[in-house]
Amino acid sequence: MVMHLALLLAFVGSALAYPIARLAAPRGGWILAALPAGLFAYFLDAGADLAGREALVQTVEWVPALGVSLTFRLDGFSLLFALLITGIGALVTIYAGAYFAHAPRARQARFLTLVLLFMGAMLGAVLSDDLLVIYVFWEATSLISFLLIGFDSDRAEARRAALQSLIVTAAGGLALFAGILLIGATLGTFSLAEVVARAPELTESGVALPAMVLLLLGACTKSAQFPFHFWLPAAMEAPTPASAYLHSATMVKLGVYLLARFDRVYADVALFGDTLVAVGLLTMAVGAVRAVASPGYKAVLAQSTVASLGVLVMLIGLPGDLATTATIAFLFAHALYKAALFFCAGTVIHATHEADLPRLGGLARALPLTAAAACLAAVSMAGLPPTFAF
Repeated sequence: MVMHLALLLAFVGSALAYPIARLAAPRGGWILAALPAGLFAYFLDAGADLAGREALVQTVEWVPALGVSLTFRLDGFSLLFALLITGIGALVTIYAGAYFAHAPRARQARFLTLVLLFMGAMLGAVLSDDLLVIYVFWEATSLISFLLIGFDSDRAEARRAALQSLIVTAAGGLALFAGILLIGATLGTFSLAEVVARAPELTESGVALPAMVLLLLGACTKSAQFPFHFWLPAAMEAPTPASAYLHSATMVKLGVYLLARFDRVYADVALFGDTLVAVGLLTMAVGAVRAVASPGYKAVLAQSTVASLGVLVMLIGLPGDLATTATIAFLFAHALYKAALFFCAGTVIHATHEADLPRLGGLARALPLTAAAACLAAVSMAGLPPTFAF
């Protein structure tokens, strides 16, 4: 299997998810989890092929008469994202199957279909080398996120949160698109690898600053950076499996992914790094303060996610290899412990029908496994040994 076939399989699988989930309910989650699990195994194997090489590149002719092709590039950074997307995607699919086990079959099938479709869009965004193709998948994640946040469309709060997230991320997407067009018009290419290779040519041009501002707007809206952070806590109206997948492990980190890619382009532009450090620190502080003040179980996790995204953006803005290593390590650790904490939150809320922390207590006797998992994940979140986060 090659990368474009892996991506095609992800979308074909999502197209077949609805009838499979309806027929296999309530075990649809376990069956459909074979797709992301299989893709996870594929990317693990691809990682072995990547050893000692900078990247694996595959080009597929799309419209040969017009010279249009699709280029996919797998390097260490995109491999990390691909493993997180598929690995956590497999767990979320299983969890969602249990979460909606007593829901109507059509409802469970619709949710699982959206989850797998989102997985495909995320994979397309991190594997594509063409900036225009990245933008297409970028907007696809925003649209699917809108559908997942507003999944309980009979609730006004869910509809409001979904619309808010779509407006913020789509507006940022338009800014990103404008920045991409400026870069393409200046360099005559939309290849991300070529843009990085020709970084001095771009930074010395007259469009360097406006393109940078537009890229920052697109990335900061996607990754809930101040002052665009408000949409992420509101998006907790989504069912908990969606919160675990979109808003802790994958989609909100897509802006971080883009900033990390363009950090190599704007490495010699001091304003780029300084802006990221300032925005990241401010976002971290706002998220931390609001996490302490939030009474809701998922609200605390959402605000802490905002703070964590601020940490990641700040680390990208810092110079040196140590900051790069810290970015990778924290990105990986955060995805693991935050997804686990959302799983625990969903289990508690599902069992008690109560979301406010002050009204919850003494659950270790009734939910011992969930309590143990929550404690382990919290220890990791605190960065204590012997967890990876330490």
